[in-house]
Amino acid sequence: MQKIKFTLFSLRALLLAALPFILTAVVVCGLAYWLVDPAPPRVIDMSTGPANSAYARFAQLYAQELAKNKITLRLQTSEGSQENFDRIRDPDSQIEVGFVRSGSTDPDSAQEQGLISLGSLFYEPIWVFYRSRQELSNLSQFKGKRINLGAEGNGIGRIFSQILAANHLQEADVQIQRSPDQDAVDALLRGDTDVLVLSAGSDSPLVQRLMQSSGIRLFDFVQAEAYTRRFPYLSQVTLARGMIDIGKDIPARDYHLISPTVTLVAHESLHPALIALLLQAAQKIHSRADWLSHRAEFPSDRYTEIPVSADAEKFYQHGIPVLQRYLPFWIANFIERMWFVIVALGALLLPLSKIIPPLYVWRIRSRVYRWYGQLRLVEQVMDELPASGRTQLLQQQLSRLDEIEDKVNRISIPLSYAEELYGLRSHIDFVRKRVLSLIAEPPPA
Repeated sequence: MQKIKFTLFSLRALLLAALPFILTAVVVCGLAYWLVDPAPPRVIDMSTGPANSAYARFAQLYAQELAKNKITLRLQTSEGSQENFDRIRDPDSQIEVGFVRSGSTDPDSAQEQGLISLGSLFYEPIWVFYRSRQELSNLSQFKGKRINLGAEGNGIGRIFSQILAANHLQEADVQIQRSPDQDAVDALLRGDTDVLVLSAGSDSPLVQRLMQSSGIRLFDFVQAEAYTRRFPYLSQVTLARGMIDIGKDIPARDYHLISPTVTLVAHESLHPALIALLLQAAQKIHSRADWLSHRAEFPSDRYTEIPVSADAEKFYQHGIPVLQRYLPFWIANFIERMWFVIVALGALLLPLSKIIPPLYVWRIRSRVYRWYGQLRLVEQVMDELPASGRTQLLQQQLSRLDEIEDKVNRISIPLSYAEELYGLRSHIDFVRKRVLSLIAEPPPA
């Protein structure tokens, strides 16, 4: 037990010797933590889409994934892609990220206003449902029809205007209606509208409902290849026969569709560490195969009009950051931000650390050596004894030596330095013998 006690005291002395360097390291790291590269915020504001829409459902999944790393994703519903885009680029808005459909934005203005893409997430085809006794093969046949484009702010209006122009039609040639998707579907089924243009994911309940409704046809974009050549933000996708219901053979044949892609758009001020975290969530959520895309086709740095950020490109090229594969997000992020400070600090402290062993030795030996000063004072009194009161003064020095010895016996010192302690005790005994010899001597005449 005594050996353990001594060992503990030696550790304490080592810590005290190293304390100035430890404090220096802590101060430097603390300043670097706050000044070199700010830590990522714990809250992100996201603009989603209409309630119960695919955008809103995906946003909830993102929130669940980010919550695993103690990041709060605050969700704000919107009318759709266009409103999301407007919120992200608004300098007075707190929205930092949102879902934006390709073709519904101006890429040049997006770059000027500091917007970046984190990549495309999924196809969102343009579904054109119509009421007709016979199948239509060209959009020019919709002239004079009542066409519902959904609610304002969903971003489909800009795309459909370009599609109409390609078919030599203007908006004045048709009757544009703007009702929310659910109301628009009901209006089409009642016959209050002739055509419904809907941009939605393959899992949309509204799409599945219309595909199985009698009297409603899905427009087949047989010229899909031409559309994609004319409008680069569009992709050609195929709704395969039987994809919705193999048993009922719905649809009964392949349908050609043109499709924008939904992009995760953010403001350039979004912290780089959060970009990697959002893309990890996107990889878990969007990498599954669906009606229109293959497994692992999304997320992707393709199909996006707004340039993909450099940090997102790193993710697509190298995957999850190396440290985040093995460490919790916040620890990995701290090391990634501070690695150069840690390296520089190590280079600085390495030569300074050579001072610590001598300091440690000095602290241990100082417990012994400081008593030699007391012994020297006793010897000084012995060398300067007066003629009168000599015996009494020597008796006082004996008492002083007893006090010194008592305190020395209570010194805790590592066993490796016990030689200095026993040497001190022998020297105390040596001085005591001198005092006793002087007492035994007859006083000078």
